[in-house]
Amino acid sequence: MQIESLPFSQTLTLNQVNQLHKLLQEVAQEIGALVLTETALPTPLAIAEVEQFTLVASSEFSVLLVNRAEPAVIEPAHQISLSFEPEAIVAFLDYLLSLYRKYPDVGQTIESLRAIPQVNNAQRQSEFTLKLITTLTTPPEAHSISVSSAKVRYSEQLLRQQVEQERLLNQVTTQIRQSLELPVILQTAVDQVRQCLQVDRLVVYRLDLSNTEMPTVLPQYLSNAAWENLDGNGAVIFEARASEAIPSVLKFSEAHCFVSTSNHESLSEQDLAIAVEDVEVQYAEAPCLLNFLQQAQVRAKLVAPILIRRQLWGLLIAHQCFEPRQWEAHERRFLQKIAEHLAIAIGQAQLYAELQQQKHTLEQRVIERTQELHDVMQSAQAANRAKSEFLAAVSHELRTPLTCIIGMSATLQRWTNDALTDRQRNFLQTIHDSGEYLLALINDILDLSQVEAGKMLLNLSEFSLSRLSQQTLKAFEGQAALSEVSLELDLRSPPAHDRFIADPRRLQQILFNLLDNAIKFTPTGGKVMLRVLAEENMAVFQVKDEGIGIPKEQLPLLFQKFRQLNAGYQRQYRGTGLGLALTKQLVELHGGWIDVESTVGVGSIFTIRLPLQQGTSNGTVLNTRNAEISNSIKGRIVLIEHQEESANLICDVLTAAGYQIVWMLEGSTAINQIETLKPIAVIANTQLPDINGHHLIQGLRQNPATKHLKIITLVPLQASPQGNKPQVAGADACLVQPIRPDRLLQAVMSLTE
Repeated sequence: MQIESLPFSQTLTLNQVNQLHKLLQEVAQEIGALVLTETALPTPLAIAEVEQFTLVASSEFSVLLVNRAEPAVIEPAHQISLSFEPEAIVAFLDYLLSLYRKYPDVGQTIESLRAIPQVNNAQRQSEFTLKLITTLTTPPEAHSISVSSAKVRYSEQLLRQQVEQERLLNQVTTQIRQSLELPVILQTAVDQVRQCLQVDRLVVYRLDLSNTEMPTVLPQYLSNAAWENLDGNGAVIFEARASEAIPSVLKFSEAHCFVSTSNHESLSEQDLAIAVEDVEVQYAEAPCLLNFLQQAQVRAKLVAPILIRRQLWGLLIAHQCFEPRQWEAHERRFLQKIAEHLAIAIGQAQLYAELQQQKHTLEQRVIERTQELHDVMQSAQAANRAKSEFLAAVSHELRTPLTCIIGMSATLQRWTNDALTDRQRNFLQTIHDSGEYLLALINDILDLSQVEAGKMLLNLSEFSLSRLSQQTLKAFEGQAALSEVSLELDLRSPPAHDRFIADPRRLQQILFNLLDNAIKFTPTGGKVMLRVLAEENMAVFQVKDEGIGIPKEQLPLLFQKFRQLNAGYQRQYRGTGLGLALTKQLVELHGGWIDVESTVGVGSIFTIRLPLQQGTSNGTVLNTRNAEISNSIKGRIVLIEHQEESANLICDVLTAAGYQIVWMLEGSTAINQIETLKPIAVIANTQLPDINGHHLIQGLRQNPATKHLKIITLVPLQASPQGNKPQVAGADACLVQPIRPDRLLQAVMSLTE
């Protein structure tokens, strides 16, 4: 390993070298860094040109100092090299590892040190630089043999410049890693690098070679002939000048003229920036180019290529404007390193820009796709509503003639019973039974279409669970007798819980559908049981049969419309598959749920759980949604909203949060109902079709039974004041529609809890 390959090399006295090693030890102790010196090696150092070294390694700050003795006339001089670059430190450790690998302890220590060096913290680097300059400028001891004071001053000056360059390199590297703002990075870099190199002007020249194939070896991009073909394809995009007296070359349309050179070496293989000490000597045989450089006041220049993925992106150029300049090796190396780090920053910025563009494109596609899905969903909902409305209209039109067919066929059977033959009586009975079947089917279709369209509301009233169950089972005695199936009622309803609030007609319709299926699919001699269990806030109904059973894989299809699980059933058992679909809809309309357990060849158990509906016994029309009934319900909230979409959202959010919701469509009768329901809060739309929302709130506040209720109003977006929170007189809170679920829940919880 050649120590000249390390960034900073200089010749110092023994006293200065010792001070440097001592300084590194002190810094390591101060920051808690690991230290490795030649004294830790098991055998004398085997690197011929290295006499002594000190390596400090930590995650914040790392440095390597090596030196070797050289013969001098008065006293031995020492050539030292100082590096802060992680790559150079790791390379030195790799060389040590190759020499001492056979010593396990030493090899392990070196291996652990290799993973530590990183780009130095800029503050730590600056602090060390100040200490280093202070150490080197301290006068030597009286007993030391002094070297030429001019040589010491020159060495100290060079070392200061080198250390400052290393500090700047670390600062630029840190900034590159912390920012993706390319203009800020480039402008800061040219300003600071110009000051560090003490040049008159420093520029970043951008090439536009996007349509040019870029070979691995790039000598032609430095030739005059090549630049002539690139006229207008490049310009200076950033510059820093020492004073206003130096002309600006920013955005020069022919700026390539003053960076061209006849050097035919490969840019991609350069270790140092290309130096031109005097353009008048270098371009004496190119008068046109020399004339342009003189107009731009360029006397000497230093050029470093900016290569991104082996493509020549541009050039970093330092100008000396008024006199020739002999460029030092460390200056050329420094500019080359800055160009390499700028290449990293530019590459990162390009990748970030591509990522942002892809993100924007993806977001745009998501927006477009979401809009497409929304349009499709709206179309599907419109089609579904049209279908439901059509079915409802057709069903109404069919019920009238079917009622006539059923009634007249029954009348004919009574009037002409003695005059008809058995065959004619069978025909009339078939007409009557078919009419009954078609009427029941049409009623199911009408009910299902109303539920799907959101037009079916529950007519709540208080009734006896035991009486309703007995009446329901009695209605199936004839059908069960014909099928030779026994019926059984298992009542587990304590007298205290026998009274229940729900829609008794819809509940009976649910039980009819389940019992009809149970009897239909139970073979001769089987049994069907209706079990009723009542609790404080819940009623449970179970219909158990000993029928054919349902395969497990077909259970998810059970509640689909117009679906029978086996096509063969359509020939053996009468039905369209609407009964269970309607049953599920009616159960959910009550805020309940339905479960099924089935074993093929053994039978099935359908279980329905209905929560106690909060209403009155005078037939008040309410639509309720409950959280799972338990002792953890937070309270009842009345919602007065005529828009179904908004009401569904509010009900879903608050139900999931543990509240019980009573949804009312009309506000004109709400005050009396609210008195009975005694909710903890009321949510009301201010623009109801039947009553002014402000009048409704005023009525609630004037009523002694409701004046202390918490009231939240819903105001349309166009009605709310711009830039201010909407306010409604008498309301505790006001929300803008469309409703945001988080704000709704926050408002309710803050008022009720």
